Amino acid sequence: MKHLIIYAHPNPKSLNSQFKASLTNHLKMMGSEVAVRDLYQLDFNPVLSLVDMAGQRAGIVADDVREEQEFIVWADCITIIHPIWWTGLPAIMKGYIDRVFSYGFAYRYDNGVQKGLLAGKQAIIINTHGKSNAEYEAIGMDTALSLTSDKGIYSYSGLEIKKHFFFDRADRPSSESIEDWKSQIILSYKN
Repeated sequence: MKHLIIYAHPNPKSLNSQFKASLTNHLKMMGSEVAVRDLYQLDFNPVLSLVDMAGQRAGIVADDVREEQEFIVWADCITIIHPIWWTGLPAIMKGYIDRVFSYGFAYRYDNGVQKGLLAGKQAIIINTHGKSNAEYEAIGMDTALSLTSDKGIYSYSGLEIKKHFFFDRADRPSSESIEDWKSQIILSYKN
């Protein structure tokens, strides 16, 4: 199986980085092909420009966008790893979505009906956040986070969401929690 990991965290010592490394090692040990796109390391330009917008409608994209789209086309399973900041995606990840999941590539409209173009691909999303899950549940943020990313981006683009992890209190986890979370992640790739 071909696995693409799209990763967004600036700190190479972060918990998110540990998840990326652990998962990459596991998938390679299982004999899978793995490509990692570290958006900060790539210095990916997250700014959707007027040129980008005009090009999307004409099926013309910038070289950096085309390269990312080729990785997505190649992959059977796409794993997205990033923290939740200000109850959303880091700016670089949001910009990646804006530019790479473009009209004509990730979705289109047929006679006014939206169609996701990435059907047949699986997605696993791994998010960390500082609040507790109970705090997010109490204010409905858990539902909002799932709705905006799962329905508003990934399912909208045709991806089959296999699993979405929300690891809470990730700014101060115990070593036991980290190992448990890594195990949970690894287990989601066995089916």
